[in-house]
Formats: sequence, structure tokens, C-alpha cells
Amino acid sequence: MPRRQLVFLIGIVAITVAASVMTVVWRNEPLLGLDLQGGVSVRLAAVGPADEEMLDRAVEIIRDRVDGLGVAEPEISRTENGVMVSLPGVDDQARALSLVGTTAELRFRPVCRVYSGGNSRPASGVVPAIPASCEAVATGEVVPAVGPAGVTLPEDDRPGDFVVLSLAGEEGRQRYLLGPSLLTGEAVSEADALFIDYQWQVGLELHEGAVGIDGFNAIAALCFSGSPACPRADGSASGRLAIVLDGQVVTAPSIRAPEFRRDAILISGGFEKIEADDVSLALRYGALPVELEPENIRLVSATIGEDSLRAGIVAGLIGLMLVAVFIVGYYRILGLVALASLAVSGALLWSMIAHLGTQSGLALTLAGITGMVVAIGVSVDSNVVYFEHLKEDVRDGRTARSSVDRAFPIAYSTIVKADMASLIGAGLLWYLTVGAVRGFALYLGLATILDLVATYFFMGPMVRLLSTTRWFAEHPERFGLPSSGAVSATAGHLGRVGA
Repeated sequence: MPRRQLVFLIGIVAITVAASVMTVVWRNEPLLGLDLQGGVSVRLAAVGPADEEMLDRAVEIIRDRVDGLGVAEPEISRTENGVMVSLPGVDDQARALSLVGTTAELRFRPVCRVYSGGNSRPASGVVPAIPASCEAVATGEVVPAVGPAGVTLPEDDRPGDFVVLSLAGEEGRQRYLLGPSLLTGEAVSEADALFIDYQWQVGLELHEGAVGIDGFNAIAALCFSGSPACPRADGSASGRLAIVLDGQVVTAPSIRAPEFRRDAILISGGFEKIEADDVSLALRYGALPVELEPENIRLVSATIGEDSLRAGIVAGLIGLMLVAVFIVGYYRILGLVALASLAVSGALLWSMIAHLGTQSGLALTLAGITGMVVAIGVSVDSNVVYFEHLKEDVRDGRTARSSVDRAFPIAYSTIVKADMASLIGAGLLWYLTVGAVRGFALYLGLATILDLVATYFFMGPMVRLLSTTRWFAEHPERFGLPSSGAVSATAGHLGRVGA
């Protein structure tokens, strides 16, 4: 046996053992997808007209928000009239759904008046025009539109109108009469949850220019001086500026300085940590370009996921057992070599899946398991191609030992060509599809590549090693090859016919 072949054999075995041991030592585990560990899937439909560009932008923003939540391997795709979101392994499903679908429209509105309790409320009406200041409401020139609960309905919450909105978490107890929006969330370039003065706050960093810090400072100057556009409501020392997120007042602080730095603006709304994280996350990635509402929510329990995983494992084991029975029964010891080669590629594949799942968030789905089951057949095909070449060479009158070295290069060339067809198919599926089909393509392609590695570095050298033994030369039938007697009889028969 050539020294290089022995190095290949020892090397691939050593790498396989090391990878398996390190997987256990590092406690790497595959990250299971939605269909294997449970989670939530929601189809969000656009409220009103939405073109492809708006939906594509919505997908990007939602993906950024989900990544910020720390959800591993989410599936987010655009549908005909909305967005499909699948979140595996989410513990707080209500929080995730709320953050995914929220529009996250941030507006800065001046406070004209504060209503406390349930008795004091403005009359219902419709705003006829965009007024210039809070005085327009005080003099009765305009009346803000409100619904039965005393607050402006979402469909009437337009940035250029006066509105009545509740303080977040205190619906019905404290409401604010607010002037037209003076600045929107487009001014925000960064937002982070900060723990300052023993409370969680949201720190904002604004863009440069008019739609940024300059615009904000212009508003701050109006409120600080008590301008009619931002009056000193309820006897305050200065005007108050409400920060409104998705139709609710997050906070309405008094403006006590005429100017601020772009990276020194804080929103303090009595947040819990998780609330501050969610608000900053929504503001950081901007508002959705279209309003989305849940159209269909599907909860996948962990039990259902476990059943799917069990079914996938059972299918794989049954397929492997049937293949093992066939290949050992037909090829005898060479069949055992084929199973050992399959074990090498399988161990390497499992180590890679566990590492990528732990370190990179790559999820293993039921479709991925299907791809690996299909790859078992691809692997067995490689062995069959080589073994049949061996049998043909022995039938042609060559010795079993000489057939080993001659058959492998020819067989491996055929194996590479056949596996390339699988790789091309997997690549096209990955490129042209989304979701679960991509998982199937990924694992099929990965398993096929590892099959080529195991065939070249393990199966070929192992058969060459066996061919150096006396047992291989004297009893080829135990390796699934024709016996020397059968070959001689066939050759003699051909000779008599030729004579």
C-alpha cells in the first residue's frame, strides 16, 4: 500500500475522531428550526395598497428587528400582499409578534393640554384644516377628532392634525391634546436602551441637518420659550414635547434647554428593561413603509416539533438499516467498508451542523433532515460505482489486487461527475428558492461534498489496505468479488468457443 494512501486514511480518521470529540467537549448542538422545536409563524397582510418595493423594504426592516431580538434562523419572506414571518424557539411569542408587526412610527408633537381622569375629554369632531398653533384649539377654531374612548382613532391619527392620545400603559387615565407633528422618526440615526440614574431610558442619536438635530433644536427652542406652537401647558415652566410611538405617548417631558447635542437625547418613560430594548430596537431600524396586521398566526408547540424530529430520525434510521442490509448482503466485507465510509462522512456532517448551529445560528429543519436522508443514497451510489468496477475487472481476468488500483481512478471520476449533478441541483434550489427548500438544498449539497471527501480519503485507501492481505487474494468472494475459480472457468469456456 503506498505511503500516501496510508497517510490519507489515518488523517481522515483522526480528523473525524477529533471533530466528534470536540463537538462533545464544546457542547455544540444542532439548532433546531421551527418545525422541529416549535415556535410561531405569522402571515402579516398590508392594510391598504402596497407595491413590491414597499413590501421588500418591510421584509428588510422586520428581518433586522428579528435579528435584534436574537432569534436564530428566522424565515422571513414576502407574500403577494404582505410578509410571512416564522420564528423558531421564541419563548415570549406575544412580544415577538408585537415587535415584528408594529409600524414603529415615531413623532414629536407639542403638548397643548393634559386631560386627567375619565370625565374631562374633548368633544368628538373633525379637524377641518392644519392649524398653526395650539391656540387654534383653545379658541375653538378646530376640534380634534376623537372616538368613543376619548382618544383619536388610529385612522384619524395623521401627522398634520391635532390629536388626543393616551400615555402608554395608562389608557383612560391620562390623555394629551397634541399639536401637529413637528418631526418624525426619520430624524433618528441610532437608538439604544441605557440604564441611567437607576432607571431604563432610551438614548437617541439624531442625524445632522434639518431632518435631524437642527430640526429638533428648532422645536426645543419653541418649547423652551413657551411659543404658541408649544405652550406652557398646565402651568409648566416651559413647553412640553410629546414623543409618540405608534399612536401612544411614550413620554412628554418639559423642554428645559433651547438646544441639545445630537447624541445626548434621552427618552425616559418609566421603562422596564425589556420595554426599553423593544422601543430602541423598533426606532433603530425605522418605521415600516406600510401598515401590517396579522392575518393568520400558527403556533407550533414543542410537542409537535418533537414528533416531527422523531419522525425524521426514524425515517433516516429505517433508510440506513435497509441500505446496510442490502450492501452488506451483496458486497460482504466491502459493504462494511461502505458503511464505515458513510459513518465517517456522517460524523463530519454532524460535527459541522452542531458547530454552525451553536456558533452561527444555522438551523436544522425537517427539510434538512430529508436532504441528509437523500444523501445516504448518494453516498451508497459512490460505493456501488467503485465496487462494480472492481467486479468487472476481476471478471475480465485480472487479479483482485491489481483490480483495486486500476478501478479506483476510473470509478472516482464517474463518482465526481455523478455528484456534480447533485451539487448543481442543490445549488439551483438554494439560489432560486426560499425557506425550507433552501434547508434541503444546503444539507444535500454539504453531505454530497463530504461524500466525495470520504470516498477519496477513506474508502479508496481502506480497500487498498485490505487488498494487501492474503485473505483478499485467496477469498475474494468474501469481499463480494467473483472467485478466482469462477473467473478461470469463464475464461476457459471462452477459449473453447474461440477454438
